[in-house]
Amino acid sequence: MSTKGLIVAREKPFQQTKNASTPMRVPMRRPGLGSRGQRIPLLTNHFQVGMNKSKDDFYHYSIAMQYDDGTPVDGKCVGRKVLDKVKEVYGKELAYKEFAYDGEKTLFTVGQLPHKRLEFMIVLDDISASTSGGSGRQEREGNRKRVKQFFRSKKIKVQFNLAAIIPVQAIANVLRGQNSGQFQEAVRVLDIILRQNAAKQGCLLVRQSFFHNSPRNFIEVGGGVLGCRGFHSSFRATQGGLSLNMDVSTTMILKPGPVVNFLMENQHVRDPYQIDWYKAKRMLKNLKIVTYASKKEYKITGLSDKPCRQQMFFLKAKRGDYGDGVEISVYEYYAQYKQITLRDSENFPCINVGKPKKPTYFPLELCELVSLQRYTKSLSNVQRVSLVEKSRQKPLERMSTLRDGLRSSKYEDDMMLRSAGISISTELMPVEGRVLSAPKLRVGNGDIIFPRNGKWNFNNKTLVHPVKLERWAVVNFSARCDIPYLVDTMMRCADMKGISMDPPFDVFEENVQYRRQSAPVRVEKMFEYVKSKLPRPPQLLLCILPERKNSELYGPWKRKNLSDNGIATQCIAPTKVNDQYITNVLLKINAKLGGMNSLLTVEHVPSLPLVSKSPTMILGMDVSHGSPGQSCMPSIAAVVSSRHWPLISRYRAAVRTQSPKTEMIANLFNPVSDKEDKGIVNELLLDFYNTSNHRKPEQIIIFRDGMSESEFNLVLNLELDQIIKACKFIEESWSPKFMVIIAQKRHHTKFFQAGGSADNVPPGTIVDNKVCDPKNNDFYMCSHAGTLGTSRPTHYHVLYDELGFSADDLQELVHSLSYVYQRSSTAVSLVAPVCYAHLAAAQMSQFIKFDEMSETGSSRGGVTCAGSVPVQEIPRLHKNVVNSMFFC
Repeated sequence: MSTKGLIVAREKPFQQTKNASTPMRVPMRRPGLGSRGQRIPLLTNHFQVGMNKSKDDFYHYSIAMQYDDGTPVDGKCVGRKVLDKVKEVYGKELAYKEFAYDGEKTLFTVGQLPHKRLEFMIVLDDISASTSGGSGRQEREGNRKRVKQFFRSKKIKVQFNLAAIIPVQAIANVLRGQNSGQFQEAVRVLDIILRQNAAKQGCLLVRQSFFHNSPRNFIEVGGGVLGCRGFHSSFRATQGGLSLNMDVSTTMILKPGPVVNFLMENQHVRDPYQIDWYKAKRMLKNLKIVTYASKKEYKITGLSDKPCRQQMFFLKAKRGDYGDGVEISVYEYYAQYKQITLRDSENFPCINVGKPKKPTYFPLELCELVSLQRYTKSLSNVQRVSLVEKSRQKPLERMSTLRDGLRSSKYEDDMMLRSAGISISTELMPVEGRVLSAPKLRVGNGDIIFPRNGKWNFNNKTLVHPVKLERWAVVNFSARCDIPYLVDTMMRCADMKGISMDPPFDVFEENVQYRRQSAPVRVEKMFEYVKSKLPRPPQLLLCILPERKNSELYGPWKRKNLSDNGIATQCIAPTKVNDQYITNVLLKINAKLGGMNSLLTVEHVPSLPLVSKSPTMILGMDVSHGSPGQSCMPSIAAVVSSRHWPLISRYRAAVRTQSPKTEMIANLFNPVSDKEDKGIVNELLLDFYNTSNHRKPEQIIIFRDGMSESEFNLVLNLELDQIIKACKFIEESWSPKFMVIIAQKRHHTKFFQAGGSADNVPPGTIVDNKVCDPKNNDFYMCSHAGTLGTSRPTHYHVLYDELGFSADDLQELVHSLSYVYQRSSTAVSLVAPVCYAHLAAAQMSQFIKFDEMSETGSSRGGVTCAGSVPVQEIPRLHKNVVNSMFFC
């Protein structure tokens, strides 16, 4: 093996099909259950589902609706009203069957309708102009004809066509561990029944979550935005049978109420005369309002070009009046015909709810935003912190909320569930868990630490491999900080932890004249200043930032140090300097400079089952995407790998950009010639070989984050193939054994201590029974100590295992990997390699400048792409830091 420099490769698209001779890999079956650990009774937010034997199957019908002029009926609300009317008028022709309607073009029944194809004609009396196109004219008080135009009857033709038959038996087959291709369809029917139940209660539906329009569910986060608490619900096949997984969910909505108040809050101004109307126009487009004048709902299409007092329109004369009509301003119209005297809004633009050539104007102060309108832009840091703090729920509170939510849904009264023979328990399902013992840690001087409750400290202890820091300096970007005290505290704490730390060369304060410059300019000027004073490159630059989170200086500063100059850097924004804070900073610095803070005793001996016997490489893989609304931002793929085998605490990262919103990692294998592979895996294999006594890995354990169950086969048959090809490219006869594990945090299963305990489940809690898959190999682990809110376990899916791990040994390995995270002295909720991959992707995404991209699209759409955009390559790391744990 020969080493190659870090090369940033262009994205190479996946070959989406496997070779015909290669058998498709499928997720492995569960080899057995674990037994180690102290048993503990738990409750989970799964509710047992009873299924009475039904002779009837689910029948899937496609639905087509159109007005008598041939125009398709659009809108979920209208569709539900139409089908309710069909059921009311033609109940007998439909054999009085109950429907489950998805709000689009699909309908399900239990048992078959009298005919495979049915056609009905109904008249719906409450179709309003706003939902069917609008008249584009001002409503006039007392004009009955105009009122009829706004609330006119509509003839609608509805067609039912049988599309498929879904056997209910498919659910029972999967619960017995058998394969059934129609299980997902059968469960989808049940999920649609629950969505329909929520829709009838006037809820906002967001995928499998629903949100009631109740102020007690709203969470104020500022900027005219509210968090809205609701519930997620989905049916799951488990070892214990079919269950309903129900959890508390939160979505973001716009604050209902007067539009002018919303705009002031959204733009953070106190006076409506300070509102930026260009921003307001973008924000308001497509939002729904109700008006004081008509009490009717409209969709905003824009704002008027002129203020209300100057905006003119042609008012047609009433029948019998002289002439065709008059030109009148919106302000005068409301004063003369509505007897409404407008106040401030006479000087503001009007809201337009009409079409471009037929505008319909309403004064701003007469309009209110409708409730339950989703806000899809990314939150500011202040909003995000506020949402997290206000939406936390302790275990007992969350259990109470779930029970109340299930009872208020009244599923026992749902006629569709009844006809399907479905009953749902109102009590949380009991499960048995096990609590694994925390692994012992080795620190300096041969001392051993026994973590308690997922935590440990370095009081009177030194680090296992402390570094020597001789050349370093402090850079201060105009932050208010007692730097002499900070430096003294840092040097004192470093000495206690065994780090040999000389005084800093100097403290570089930002020149006042640059404080109002752009972030890249400020960084460039500061670096010029530092280089002019330092005799040679430092080992570390400690950077003090003025903002704790999301500082504009962070990305340019990191790029300047890590990419351009190869200097390790630690950014801080201290609000309170004490020994605990400084010790945490020193843990990160020590890891970045090549030191180690602690090791597992089992890796130091070494005595890890299977891993210590043969050279084993552990990979953590993750993909980071742009914020909501930034559809042009490249996705960042990061893979970290263990090094210095038999250790499993040291890691190195390789990072690439790829097409936006692409979850599959595209550059694992990227041959550019017969002799050169510029892919991620090749880079990491070479590093493992060079740091592990020139031994190639015989075993590779892959932890993959961010994948949904529908993507598991892609990981097994595309990503794993790419990794195998990268190995074969180096040596054709080399065939390491593989293990693939998916780590999921985005799920809705929670565990609670039985017996009414107010505490979270203890760290090390593992569950591999009852709520787990009836066939596949999965388990839940809560390795961390949950101190705020309710702990969220990680759901591990073992897809593939050529190594032959027992259930207990694998669960112990996963648990141990939560204790090798060098950034803190606590166990983390996810295995450290995946945490590092996430950190590497997040940090290097800051290297790319996205400020030159134009913002187009809707007010809530953010950055969009008009067509295919070349993927911007990420800057390569400097050779001095490429092998470091720069992401710590």
